[in-house]
Amino acid sequence: MRLADATSEGFSWNLLTDLTRMWAYPFMVNAFRAGAIVAVLAGCVGWFMVLRKQSFAGHTLSVVGFPGAAGATLLGFGAASGYFAFCLAAALVLAAFPRAGRHAGGAEAALTGTVQAFLLACGYLFIALYNGFLNGVNALLFGSFLGITSGQVLVLLAAAVAALAVLALVGRPLLFASVDPDVAAARGVPVRLLAAVNLVLLGAAAAEVGQITGSLLVFALLVMPAATAQTLTARPAVGLVLSVLIALAATWLGLVAAYYSPYPIGFYVSTFAFGGYVLARSGRRLLAIRIIPKGLLGHGI
Repeated sequence: MRLADATSEGFSWNLLTDLTRMWAYPFMVNAFRAGAIVAVLAGCVGWFMVLRKQSFAGHTLSVVGFPGAAGATLLGFGAASGYFAFCLAAALVLAAFPRAGRHAGGAEAALTGTVQAFLLACGYLFIALYNGFLNGVNALLFGSFLGITSGQVLVLLAAAVAALAVLALVGRPLLFASVDPDVAAARGVPVRLLAAVNLVLLGAAAAEVGQITGSLLVFALLVMPAATAQTLTARPAVGLVLSVLIALAATWLGLVAAYYSPYPIGFYVSTFAFGGYVLARSGRRLLAIRIIPKGLLGHGI
């Protein structure tokens, strides 16, 4: 049932009034706070994920949050502890795998897929082992903003601050190692260590985002804002800012839409993020179509 049905408050098209009504509920205030925290972390970490072409690893770390949350619920712990435990453990497993040789990419992809399949199967086992119905399975998979507490917001904030602090420390060498790993290694940059740190940060981001969008749709917030930003600009600083702003817009718009509808927030966040990516790609293509003929004419073609 929609919250709007329960409170007899429909969308009025008066933004100030609608926001005032939503923010009258403490859990909605917490949802917007948590969404902002998650969006900032996802925008920053996702930008490096897309740059390093590690989308498959990001997808795997997103999916394994589901068995983590399900397992934690089965054992009587909070779902958040399961998200962090499984996502970070999976990140460490992937980081421990050596990356060297011509076929390292294929071997890494095989390991990533193996970890993903096994842990996803574990998630369904945990559901089967639960005595009775495991409440919130849909929320674990597709996200929910209901019941977000101030304590959860503080946990998300502490984890995000720690992850962003680490990213700020390693950002410059990580960018160098991402753009040209061979030259970076030749100049003494610890490329493999940075790759491991990046995966752990990606695991932390996946654990945080999963608590808002659900495990199956974490990938949307990690990849689409970053991909959109990199479509619009190749400048790292500008791209990072754009990635965060797009992720923040998609998350907050998703919260507003989910509040006034019966559908999960993960769907709306994914839809808004996808819409931004389509607009960016379409705009760039139209711009290229307009510019290329002029260039050709300048060369006498």
